[in-house]
Amino acid sequence: MKIQSKIENLFSIIFSESIIKKTEKYILYLASIGFVIHLSVIFLNNYNLIDLGFINSNLLSNPISALYTPFSFILVYEAFLLIYYIPRSFTTAVGKQYEIISLIVIRKIFGDIPLIDLNANWIENPANLQLIYDLLGILLIFFLIYLFRRTKENLPIKSVSEKLDRFIASKKLVSIVLLPIFLGICFVSFFNWYNGVFINESFDQDLNYLFFNEFFTLLILVDVFILLLSFQYTERYSQLIRNTGFIISTILLRLSFSVSGLTSILLIVSGIVFGLLILLIYNAIEKQ
Repeated sequence: MKIQSKIENLFSIIFSESIIKKTEKYILYLASIGFVIHLSVIFLNNYNLIDLGFINSNLLSNPISALYTPFSFILVYEAFLLIYYIPRSFTTAVGKQYEIISLIVIRKIFGDIPLIDLNANWIENPANLQLIYDLLGILLIFFLIYLFRRTKENLPIKSVSEKLDRFIASKKLVSIVLLPIFLGICFVSFFNWYNGVFINESFDQDLNYLFFNEFFTLLILVDVFILLLSFQYTERYSQLIRNTGFIISTILLRLSFSVSGLTSILLIVSGIVFGLLILLIYNAIEKQ
């Protein structure tokens, strides 16, 4: 019990309300500054006041693309919140993953807008088709997240028990350990991007999935670890199947980073639909 108490105290210090609010405030500051800098660079580049021809990116031609930068900071903050939400419930954490993936798709739209050719045949132009896929995809994803939230509200309320308290404390320890790893991934991703763009002048990785490629891989490992922990505290078939199903859902989301176009959107939608169906079946079993 002493160890459990220490874990809970450490978690309450690291993820205190004041820390969460300060993090949110600083992220908003960075997002605003990043937006202004990105917008300024675009205008300077368009008027040939600076030469950024060595950067092979479609994010430096259209002012709308400047929205890509603040969204990147918001996504990092959402990833931080996901770590904070891990102890609450498996369902809450998975719901936050769906929100993050939806924001990634929205950010991608801002990056793809400069590639649109309004004079071309929309059916034959790959860039125009990609925009259609992303727009339809985000509408469907947003609706599925709404359904997932509604289904989550119907979950039966669990009674507090000593086993449940120990399990929550274990998940809080996972969040504490995960935070420095999260910060490390942020630093390494930024370093790789900076080194690839400005030093080597060669950056092959898809910028849309920079950081999140590794982060979602880490989430899968964390979900599996939490699933193994849950075996100590519950033997209920429905709960184990639900948690396993959510892991499969996360894997489908992660697989979407490895492909592009319509296939990527279909994998994202399939992952969320699978998680939603798992939750619906779990609710039906628990009500019985």
